[in-house]
Amino acid sequence: MSGELPPNINIKEPRWDQSTFVGRANHFFTVTDPRNILLTNEQLENARKVVHDYRQGIVPPGLTENELWRAKYIYDSAFHPDTGEKMILIGRMSAQVPMNMTITGCMMTFYRTTPAVLFWQWINQSFNAVVNYTNRSGDAPLTVNELGTAYVSATTGAVATALGLNALTKHVSPLIGRFVPFAAVAAANCINIPLMRQRELRAGIPVTDENGNRLGESANAAKQAITQVVISRILMAAPGMAIPPFIMNTLEKKAFLKRFPWMSAPIQVGLVGFCLVFATPLCCALFPQKSSMSVTSLEAELQAKIRETSPELRRVYFNKGL
Repeated sequence: MSGELPPNINIKEPRWDQSTFVGRANHFFTVTDPRNILLTNEQLENARKVVHDYRQGIVPPGLTENELWRAKYIYDSAFHPDTGEKMILIGRMSAQVPMNMTITGCMMTFYRTTPAVLFWQWINQSFNAVVNYTNRSGDAPLTVNELGTAYVSATTGAVATALGLNALTKHVSPLIGRFVPFAAVAAANCINIPLMRQRELRAGIPVTDENGNRLGESANAAKQAITQVVISRILMAAPGMAIPPFIMNTLEKKAFLKRFPWMSAPIQVGLVGFCLVFATPLCCALFPQKSSMSVTSLEAELQAKIRETSPELRRVYFNKGL
């Protein structure tokens, strides 16, 4: 190996200790950095080349450790960890803050009429469908029929929840009405994510030993992975949808917004964005990206296979998705 860098930097794993919440938070603050969506295709391909070359033992002269880690995180932000394919731009985690702040801000501003609820819940679920598919775990693709079924089911569930809650809250205070979009988003996440990842629940996701050697596929691992992602996504949305309603409810009584009512949407979008800058990486960090479970929690057939090949193995590992 040529170059200045040592050959043993493990760039297959994150730079920070993933066994601690702080280490995972540092990792996800880097992965979800919105500035990553401004990178050109040339910059992404250069990062991919640096990462692939280093894994093959090739280092460009003058490459520093910080530059290697920067290339690794640019690569991670744009390429799927299991398939290696370049992810759809708006489906990347670095697009979460700008996309969600715009959609959520508008959902919470335009929630009073049925057409507005229908439109923004449809936009939100269309975006969620892209994100959930882009950040799925494993390397098994969904068919067009599966994608269509998941998309229609999740969108219908979200819209029905929002309209139902809107009807129930017509005679309560306006403040409570502002929380309808959050309830709809939480319900939709519980529908959308499992549906978009239904193939994983049927066929399983790849499980490996600690060194990354593939042992088989497990649907039980997929259930754990999807449950963790649903919890993270609901909590991720909570600050941006729970804090701004109180602030907006107060601001709308002030002279400024009465004089400039058109400022309501930009202010709401800004408040949501501020919350999401912190909530997105912190909630992604709630569970390790490389999740694990006991061998005894796997399907009986896979347990038997592992006992034959690796009788001393106690835990298996898998990518939970995001």
